[in-house]
Amino acid sequence: MTTTIGCVPLAATVGAEVRGVDAGRLVRDGAVAEAVTAALDRYGVLVFRGLHLGPEDQVAFARRLGEIDYERGHHPVRGIYRVTLDKAKNASADYLKATFAWHMDGCTPLHGEPPQKATVLSAKEVAAGGGETEFASTYAAYEALGDEERERLGSLRVVHTLEASQRRVHPDPTPEQLERWRARPTSTHPLVWTRRTGRRSLVVGVHADHVIGMDVSEGRALLEDLLARTTAPGRVYRHEWSVGDTVIWDNTGVVHRAAPYPPDSPRELLRTTVFGDEPIR
Repeated sequence: MTTTIGCVPLAATVGAEVRGVDAGRLVRDGAVAEAVTAALDRYGVLVFRGLHLGPEDQVAFARRLGEIDYERGHHPVRGIYRVTLDKAKNASADYLKATFAWHMDGCTPLHGEPPQKATVLSAKEVAAGGGETEFASTYAAYEALGDEERERLGSLRVVHTLEASQRRVHPDPTPEQLERWRARPTSTHPLVWTRRTGRRSLVVGVHADHVIGMDVSEGRALLEDLLARTTAPGRVYRHEWSVGDTVIWDNTGVVHRAAPYPPDSPRELLRTTVFGDEPIR
C-alpha cells in the first residue's frame, strides 16, 4: 500500500509544509521516505516544523534519499556540517557569507561531480534577527518563459565560478583572496538543464559569471534578469526558523539564500547533503 503524507502548499510555485510525521516515523519508515521523495519532486521544498530531528537521525534519514557527504563538517557526527558564522564552530565561516545571495549548491565542483541532489537542514539555534532562508523554483522559472525565449536560451552555455559569488561579499578582494578563489576549477553548464525525465529548469545564481559567445556585460545582464524573474515576489518561500525545524529541498530545481544576520549571532543550523547523480546537461 502506498504511503501518503500531508502537504500544505506554502507559496505559489515552491514549498509545502509536511504535517503528521514525527522524527521517529521519518527515520524508521521507509515508505515515508519514499513519500517524502515524491513530495520533494512536486514541491521543491518541504518544511517540518518543530520536528526536533537529532543529528544521528538526520544522517540516517538522509541516507534513505541517497549517498550522503561524510566530509568533515566541524561536528562530532559524521555527515553533519555546522552552518554558522562562528569561526570557533566552523573555520570556513567567511565563505558562508556568500550564501546571503541566491545560489544553487554544487555549480563549481572540485572534480566535475553533479550538483547535490538534496539538502536536509535543521535548526539548533536561531538568530534574534535575520537568518531566514528563502527558496525559489528554477523549474517554475523555466515554465514561465515564452516559446521564443525557451528556444533562444536553450542553446546558451554559462561559465560558473567561485569568484563570481565571492565578489558579492568581497568586491575589492586582496591578491590572496583572488588566488584562493581562482584555484577552484570553473565549470561550464547549459543555461537550461534538461533532466532524464524531460523536465527543464534554469541554472542560475550568483555563481553564474558570463555567457559563452555573448558580450560579457550583455550576458551578465541576461543572467541577472533571469535570476530576478526566478526570485520575483510571489515566487519565493521565506522560512522563518524556529529551534527544531527541519527543511529539505531539491537542490537541483531550487535556488536559495539566507537573509543576513550578525557574525556574533548564535544561529546554528545542521546540514546534511545528499550527493547528486545527474549531471547538468
